[in-house]
Amino acid sequence: MIDVLIVGAGPNGLMLACELALGGVHPVVLERHAAPTGEPRANGLVGQVVRLLDRRGLYTRLTGESTPPLPQPAFVFGAFPLDLTVLTENPHYALGVPQAQLEAALAARAVELGVDLRRGHEVVDLAQRPDAVEVRLADGTRLTSRFLVGADGGHSAVRRLAGIDFPGVTNDRSVSRTATVTVPPSFLDPGTGGLRAPDYGVVPPFQHTRTPRGLIAWAPFPGRPAILSTTEWPDAPTGDEAPMTLAELRASVARVLGTDIPLGPPDGPGLLRRLTAGNTRIATRYRADRVLLVGDAAHVHPAIGGPGLNLGLQDAANLGWKLAATVRGRAPQDLLDTYETERRPVAERVVMSTQAQSALIGPGDEITGLRELFAELLRIPEVTGHIAALMSGADVRYPADPADPLAGRYAPDVVVHGESGKVRLAELTRAARPLLLLDSTGPYAEAAAPWRDRVDVVTGSLEGTTATAMLVRPDCFVAWSAGDTETLRASLTRHFGLPQ
Repeated sequence: MIDVLIVGAGPNGLMLACELALGGVHPVVLERHAAPTGEPRANGLVGQVVRLLDRRGLYTRLTGESTPPLPQPAFVFGAFPLDLTVLTENPHYALGVPQAQLEAALAARAVELGVDLRRGHEVVDLAQRPDAVEVRLADGTRLTSRFLVGADGGHSAVRRLAGIDFPGVTNDRSVSRTATVTVPPSFLDPGTGGLRAPDYGVVPPFQHTRTPRGLIAWAPFPGRPAILSTTEWPDAPTGDEAPMTLAELRASVARVLGTDIPLGPPDGPGLLRRLTAGNTRIATRYRADRVLLVGDAAHVHPAIGGPGLNLGLQDAANLGWKLAATVRGRAPQDLLDTYETERRPVAERVVMSTQAQSALIGPGDEITGLRELFAELLRIPEVTGHIAALMSGADVRYPADPADPLAGRYAPDVVVHGESGKVRLAELTRAARPLLLLDSTGPYAEAAAPWRDRVDVVTGSLEGTTATAMLVRPDCFVAWSAGDTETLRASLTRHFGLPQ
């Protein structure tokens, strides 16, 4: 019998497979496509997920850089530029890699870890038993697994077959067009990299720019084709009856900016995409007995602000260690249930953020008035910091002891100075094992000794935190950082089970 069967070899399914393998469980991943599609989707990652990739050694793989990621000096929210240099602590990170590159890196890492990745297999039916889930594939093959995870996107077959509802709303009030393009050099601003539009000005790069007629975004990615996109409102022609063309996008740009920009095709294959409806939905439950959902299978929302991979990949990190411990018989009875109780509120905040941004970019004089007020608020550093924390996920706090200032928070970038030198927390978390960081040996180490088979104890001077002791979960959230040995033992038991 298979321990865990994952349906979907996108970023979320592959990330979960890696996390399970690090936890001692080697899953089987089924993907209905025979090969990676290469279809352009996300153009990068934003938020705390960049730090998560660093803590798994994947940031270096993706960038070729040995130095850790640094916060970004600027970002956007609802077509407003955010100046993050005004913040004392900037929580916002970004990594400009296309989704296809991310998937390739995750697939390679999964295979290295012993994951069984099977392409060209489509799940068409499932049936649950008290001790297992049986799935039927399109070719008639049947597989049995102790747990089944749907990582198969917003149209998830697993979610539907498990009988999990997906309530929400479909918004067809706008039409978005996106394409990879080339433009004549005279239309490029050499100082900013922006798009020079006659009789309008410069459209800044990597931002959403709102006009009274719509929204435009220009993304001149280094080393790959630039992407241009527009969003318009109901009175704009949709062109649904025919495939998307560059001429259609050019006409849309002219309507949004009030001026014409000549657009050419990219060198090689490109993206031409029109979206006339968007969905905002969250599954009624993330778990139905032995079936679980991650990523878009559990939640979909507008793409504005790019929160999708930040949300989905951290779903996988949260579920991975809990499901691995459950399969191995080491988990507390209710540990797997905390996957939904911890991750659903995060999805709800992402939905709130994307809906607020969608409202701020809308048409109409009343929205323009709202934007004028919002622009005034963004001049207050505390407001900018609040929004940056919301967009990056740095404001996430899982249920924890209110008296413990760090518990439930994402672990800070601690550096441990020990006998063998200094080491970053990101280097200590590559194996995804629980860590107990101590500034000295003493009663805490003795209290944790019965869990040494599953919790690594690291001793040394802790730089980057005021805490003198910190228990870090495999997903890099703090489980405990304050209190006596009794509260430490309670946290160890609650998260990692009874000592053996």
